[in-house]
Amino acid sequence: MSRIVVLGAGESGAGAAVLAKVKGFDTFVSDMSAIKDKYKELLNKHGIAWEEGQHTEELILNADEVVKSPGIPNDAPLILKLKEKGISIISEIEFAGRYTNAKMICITGSNGKTTTTTLTGEIMKAHFGEEKTFVVGNIGNPYTLEVTKTSKDSVTVGEISSFQLETIHTFHPVVSAILNITPDHLNRHHTMEAYVAAKEAVASHQTKNDICVLNYDNDYTRDFAGRCPATPVLFSSHHELKNGYFLRGDKIIKSVNGEETELMDIHKDMNLVGLCNVENVMASIAIAEGMQVPMETILTVIRGFHAVEHRIEFVATKGGVDYYNDSKGTNPDAAIQGIKAMSRPTVLIGGGYDKQSEYDEWIDSFDGKVKCLVLIGQTREKIAECARKHGFDKIRFADTYEECLKLCTELAQPGDAVLLSPACASWGMFPNYEVRGQLFKEYVRGLAE
Repeated sequence: MSRIVVLGAGESGAGAAVLAKVKGFDTFVSDMSAIKDKYKELLNKHGIAWEEGQHTEELILNADEVVKSPGIPNDAPLILKLKEKGISIISEIEFAGRYTNAKMICITGSNGKTTTTTLTGEIMKAHFGEEKTFVVGNIGNPYTLEVTKTSKDSVTVGEISSFQLETIHTFHPVVSAILNITPDHLNRHHTMEAYVAAKEAVASHQTKNDICVLNYDNDYTRDFAGRCPATPVLFSSHHELKNGYFLRGDKIIKSVNGEETELMDIHKDMNLVGLCNVENVMASIAIAEGMQVPMETILTVIRGFHAVEHRIEFVATKGGVDYYNDSKGTNPDAAIQGIKAMSRPTVLIGGGYDKQSEYDEWIDSFDGKVKCLVLIGQTREKIAECARKHGFDKIRFADTYEECLKLCTELAQPGDAVLLSPACASWGMFPNYEVRGQLFKEYVRGLAE
């Protein structure tokens, strides 16, 4: 019996372990941290051996194959030892992909993944049926826990991160999308070249019979279009394309060899705000058409679709002030989109965990909209120094999140907006961006009218 070792017992790790056990492997799970009770219960239910708080090397280095958590870097000492021994190291999505013949849509990019994945999933459900559509991946639903429910008639829509793409070997979506590539996770990938290569790997096993949807306005993805192994399909919010989808004024246009069809009005037919969401919608249209979904179905779903939680999400109007939760703005480029979506003077909450990002372009995007920047977390001094260098000095510091939220309420006047769009990860102050956003929403909803 082949031995599978799963490193990391979070959502994807627990899912991979269960799939391995179901498929008849001798399965062992090892996690350097404490394993959550719900995952212990799942592992125990399936009779899977596990350890926590350590990696016992003699139990790991005799594996035939290792399924690695996306949170473990490729240059971690244990991973290097596994490589030295020639032991295959794969990701959870690679492992899951071996056990299905369902059609796979794979969406990656620095920003916009969750909105595009969720919208695309809704379009697929409308066309193929809810029971045949599975939305998986970095969105919070492990592929390995769903794969045994799929069939050749199923469609799987995956939000896939660069961490997951580092260890794929045969993973083959029929439609992929790279929405954009901007500096992010450089503390993990170390160089932009390595980060870009990880993103581009999504198409590495595609052929010209497959489709890769790419953003014409992004230098990295536009360059990739010329050497992509799949057939590239382009979208643009700034350039008119002879072939592809583009924005002209308030209209999204589809062009085939210069023959244009007007698809929708972004103000009348979209509930989402911001140019970033126009791009997400165009990407979803391109993906869905690549899956042979009728345009009428696509546009009907878009008209009824609302913002994904924590992504430029309108929370409430209190005291004449609009509050927006963009906690998923975990890097400067994502946070730029949050600022661009604002149409009134804005009190902005920034700061958090340091991913070695640079904040110059984010500060420049304030463009007179930000009346005050309230900073928290590990990066607050670094961001403040950058802001002052760019001539922005309307800065306040807060030691706690509660202090920050109270300060924003005091600073905002009727007609203003308060935007949580931190340009940083949440780690250090919060378990994840969802908790950060949820606490913001609870605070706002508790304010007096």
